[in-house]
Amino acid sequence: MASHIYGIDFGTSNSVLAVLNKETGEITKTFTESSLIYFQDNENFYIGKQAIEQYLHNNMRGRLLKSVKTLLPQSSFTFTVIFGKKYSAEDLVCLILKLLKSQADEFTGENVTEVVLGRPVVFSEDSIKDKLAQDRLLKAARMAGFEQIHFQYEPIAAGFLYEQSLTKPELVLIGDFGGGTSDFTLMKLDKANTSKKDRKSDIIKTGGIHIGGDDMDSAIMWHKLVKYFGHGLEYKSFDKMLEMPVHIFVTLCEWDQMGFLKDGKIRKQLDSYYFWTDKNPAVLRLMNLIDHNLGFSLFQHIEKSKIELSSGNSATIAFNEREIDIVEEISLTEFEQIISKEITKTENYVLAFLEKQNVTFSQVSNVFLTGGTSSIPAVKNIFEKHFTKEKISSGDNFNSVALGLALSYNYLK
Repeated sequence: MASHIYGIDFGTSNSVLAVLNKETGEITKTFTESSLIYFQDNENFYIGKQAIEQYLHNNMRGRLLKSVKTLLPQSSFTFTVIFGKKYSAEDLVCLILKLLKSQADEFTGENVTEVVLGRPVVFSEDSIKDKLAQDRLLKAARMAGFEQIHFQYEPIAAGFLYEQSLTKPELVLIGDFGGGTSDFTLMKLDKANTSKKDRKSDIIKTGGIHIGGDDMDSAIMWHKLVKYFGHGLEYKSFDKMLEMPVHIFVTLCEWDQMGFLKDGKIRKQLDSYYFWTDKNPAVLRLMNLIDHNLGFSLFQHIEKSKIELSSGNSATIAFNEREIDIVEEISLTEFEQIISKEITKTENYVLAFLEKQNVTFSQVSNVFLTGGTSSIPAVKNIFEKHFTKEKISSGDNFNSVALGLALSYNYLK
């Protein structure tokens, strides 16, 4: 019997595995991979860091998949065909889980078959789709080699990690801000209860909203960069001045959707717009962006600017590829205006979440925030405004959930 179990936080953007020694109860190692899959051809594929490296090395040829987690609740998604081979959602998720497991098994020297697997509070508002997502995740874990599989809500796992540091009982609001969702848990935490088998009575409420870091990247693209690719550009048709279709620029706001603009009919339309706009350089930039698969690279620069704005007052999006020359300044104030819709929706959700439980701000002992998006000042401000800075705590933004999942084993087993 293996002396270790794993906690896996399978995320929209990144995935983390934590190794727990069952005998000592200690976390001994973590492994992190980007949740990306790159298919170079019909024989070679790469996961995580290697996916990015090989995709860029091969001049962005082939097919790069991101946000595979978002496929899980989509009943309309049955499979995708990549270089002539069918892949289901479970197949794709399995590839990422299998890589993490192999890395951890090499470290432990064991074939570990027991895992605590994280899941968002809300995969989907539709209960049927939510169940479908968990069933698919379960199947993917089995395909990856796990036999004993426990599920835990991601923000609850983060709460268990935070609980290790407490000196007195607390009523804690936990916020887990990821790439695709923001999840919340209201929970009673007490270090004296860490070995308690049943913690269900300590969990007061869980909830979540489909807003995350990816939405903020898309908002930057829409407000700051689509102008470089012809948004608002007019062309003449039968003595009428018309704007280029807005759906083109909406599609640009999700880099993994840009491939649809390569569709024969749409791509031919872009050639026509280039001609009708007297060969406007913005349309040429648009065609180069699509033809040379530069969406991922551009969004890396967008994400970099977002990260810089988490600790600074300004950032520059500088991108120079294939006659696409962008130097765009963005201030923290401007960024906060750009994401104001997402921030307002998140704030309103949190307020309603507490109100439904008849819990006041003063009754909450502490707020524990985790996940990469929680570093954004406007996100922090939601909680500082209502709870004061003294009540706000944060952990390891990228590892907290995986660590907490592994620690959850003590009462899930």
